[in-house]
Amino acid sequence: MRGARSAKFAASAIVVVMAATACGGSGDGGSSSGEADPDGVLSVENGEPQNPLQPANVKEQYGSQIIKAVFSQLVKYENGTGKLQMENAESVESKDNKTWTIKLKPGWTFHNGEKVTAKSYVDAWNWGANIDNNQTNSSWFADIKGFEDVHPEKGDPKSKKMSGLKVVDDNTFTVELNSSNPTFSYKLGYDVWSPLPSVFYKDPKAAGKKPIGNGPYKLDKWENKKFIKVSRYDKYKGSDKPKNGGIEFKNYTSLETAYADLRSGNLDIVRQISPKDLPKYHSDLGDRAIDKPYNATQIINFAFYTDQWKDIDPKVKQGLSMAIDRETITKTVLQGSREPSTGFVPAGVRGYQKDACGKYCKYNAKEANKLIKEGGGVPGKKIYIQYNADQGHKEWVEAVCNSIRKATKIECLTDSKPDFQADTKARDAKQVKSMFRGGWVQDYPLNMNFMTDLYRTGVAGNTGDYSNKKFDALTKEADSADTVDEVVKAYQKAEKVLVEDMPGIPLWDYKANTGHSEKVDNVKIDDEGNPIYTGITVTK
Repeated sequence: MRGARSAKFAASAIVVVMAATACGGSGDGGSSSGEADPDGVLSVENGEPQNPLQPANVKEQYGSQIIKAVFSQLVKYENGTGKLQMENAESVESKDNKTWTIKLKPGWTFHNGEKVTAKSYVDAWNWGANIDNNQTNSSWFADIKGFEDVHPEKGDPKSKKMSGLKVVDDNTFTVELNSSNPTFSYKLGYDVWSPLPSVFYKDPKAAGKKPIGNGPYKLDKWENKKFIKVSRYDKYKGSDKPKNGGIEFKNYTSLETAYADLRSGNLDIVRQISPKDLPKYHSDLGDRAIDKPYNATQIINFAFYTDQWKDIDPKVKQGLSMAIDRETITKTVLQGSREPSTGFVPAGVRGYQKDACGKYCKYNAKEANKLIKEGGGVPGKKIYIQYNADQGHKEWVEAVCNSIRKATKIECLTDSKPDFQADTKARDAKQVKSMFRGGWVQDYPLNMNFMTDLYRTGVAGNTGDYSNKKFDALTKEADSADTVDEVVKAYQKAEKVLVEDMPGIPLWDYKANTGHSEKVDNVKIDDEGNPIYTGITVTK
């Protein structure tokens, strides 16, 4: 997504129950025989969003949970296949991949009763792109003609509207891009493209506190660092009408505490089981424990704005990658719940290439030392890995550092931030000392999302300030291919450039390790690792 929406994670150092944690991979939770209450409210483990809940200003998982509940997009993706499906859009079409015509399904409304129209989208995209509004994901609109007029590199914007957006009628608008791009329709399932009601512009700050969307749930209350409550929107026109009355997203700073609340009946869903509880949650929960692969990857990224990594020889980064024993860490510390990465794209995404990273993602201490020496060594002979302490990253970050230290004798230290909000703020403020934990969950199910939205110069997700002219040129050329298949193939070539330069170190692909209470049924996990909330039923 999303700029840099970071993936959630869990870890444990206990090895003896590996076989237990490896089972139960259907992705469906157990069911009870209780009668469903259509107005029942379920509770879910979450945390404090980093930014106000304006769709173009959310690029992390806590805020994204709420945005996805409150807003629906023009398109969505079929779970399991990634197939493009229409949602608020009746059709998204183009004859030349440059000028797109979007027709809306009539009858959709915002939670305040206002009609969702073509203008609702055009005004929202213009506002989100405008540099004066300081939206973290504004770069997502850069493909649209006239973006540079509302978001110049220097100076004030020349206009408040992008010339490429035109309202045709209430249910139709056109989008002209700077160049042809056959994948544009795929991007439209991401949160940043949400429509906004007219009342938003009267007080955007207030709207960020209590957003009014067009989605299956409406936001009722946000009590900072405690909870966010949403309730079912009965006039919702989407295909995924809620089978429950609402959701309480409860703020936790400890996954262990969340799991304890789950076991005691004070919480219904823990999206990611805590590090200490991962070895035992199958035996604790039985068929209410869920393991399901999803399209996300764990990475360690370099802060290229620091003196340490500025103009560094790629061999040093490749050597550090080879100093990490992914196989052992995923089998022991992570209980077999992760799959070692073999490239920058996870296995479930269209365009995945097995072994794209080749030898550089395989442990080899001798070769690691050789590459690091040939590259001139690590400046300062000491590295730090920044991470957030509230989501179970401590154990595996320490294991990665231990692996690097053992293989190369380079001093590797962990740099813990108290929570995800503090971690992302440090990244955005360019305050990372050396390296930082990165995670990326798909915004749309194409390989380009795991490359161009993370490593192209200037994009929102590129918080490490990586820049490679060859990669930029290849990706821009790839974007203008004639078909989606051709774009995907061109990005497979671009992935080779990333392997050559190693802007980040791929570690492993994810599984959702989720648990739920006896109170809820029909808990399924989507391709982004999230519970499909609308399908969950609450027993009476």
